[in-house]
Amino acid sequence: MSETQSIDVSKDRIKLPFNFDVKKMTEEFEILKEKHLSQYEYYDAIPLRAPAHLVDPSIPFPPPADDYADGSWTAWLDTDKLKTSQYLTDIVNFFRDNTKVTLVRLLRLAPGQVVKEHTDPTLALEVEKSVVRLTIPIINNDRVTFYLNSTPVEMAPGECWYLKLNDPHMITNYGEEERVNLTIDMIPNEWLRNIIEESIR
Repeated sequence: MSETQSIDVSKDRIKLPFNFDVKKMTEEFEILKEKHLSQYEYYDAIPLRAPAHLVDPSIPFPPPADDYADGSWTAWLDTDKLKTSQYLTDIVNFFRDNTKVTLVRLLRLAPGQVVKEHTDPTLALEVEKSVVRLTIPIINNDRVTFYLNSTPVEMAPGECWYLKLNDPHMITNYGEEERVNLTIDMIPNEWLRNIIEESIR
């Protein structure tokens, strides 16, 4: 199947055939949290891979781009936070060996907080020029709900999900523990399209 062919993306949530070690991810998150999130806001991000000029101040800010959708407007570099996290690096490298990885972050939602409903117009497979965001839950509780098109997505820690994020989505954490996800943005190519297509069947 060529990269220009369309595939069935009628499902807005697709569990992919990858599982990752929750214990190792949690241990590395806790180290990064202690070092870099000393004063929490309700929604925090630890960047693991970011635009090059943000990682290395000696790199000039890239010139304005006509389209920022697919990440081609800048080079992307691993942050020191990722370089000190061996297992998270292994996960990123798994995907990087198969497609171009752009933004990678650990996203934390504090207890009792809500991310209001919104859309991310470029984060979907069927968008012509876009990136795909894969979500790997790390820390969860039974009072965390990720709503996509007003319907909960049941994601367990260690699983890997494609979510159609140009549709309306929101997150609630009414529990007493934080919620932490690893998100990995990547350029869709034939390998990724095939994985998603096979996971739909």
